[in-house]
Amino acid sequence: MKIITNSPEETIQAAVMLGKHLKPGDMIAYKGNLGAGKTTFTRGIAIGMGLGDNVTSPTFALVNEYRGENITLYHFDMYRIESEGDLESTGFYDYPFEDNVAAVEWSENIEEFLPEHTIYITINALGDNSREITIEDGGRFADAWN
Repeated sequence: MKIITNSPEETIQAAVMLGKHLKPGDMIAYKGNLGAGKTTFTRGIAIGMGLGDNVTSPTFALVNEYRGENITLYHFDMYRIESEGDLESTGFYDYPFEDNVAAVEWSENIEEFLPEHTIYITINALGDNSREITIEDGGRFADAWN
């Protein structure tokens, strides 16, 4: 599925729709250049999950956690991860993914370690504010935008 957005607000709204349909155990793997809108999209997911909009880039923290009453969104930045040893040192394998949702920026660096049913989201900048967002989810979220 492809979505075109023309502002950060539209990107957030598209992600809100997706966030409303996420469930425990979902893993989102982002692909996209620096500044493409991965953190903006994650902000929308958090809003859709009922976790608020206080989402920031996890670049220096490696992971930010957004906790709700019944679910947590783990937001990872894997930009500096170059090996399985690097990934292990982040504590990635210690997170309770089966009960929560994870969003991984720079997922290309850990693609071989992601679960089989990972949701892939590619964000490409078409202009200053326009984005092409491709969601590969096996058709699971097709009804989210209808």
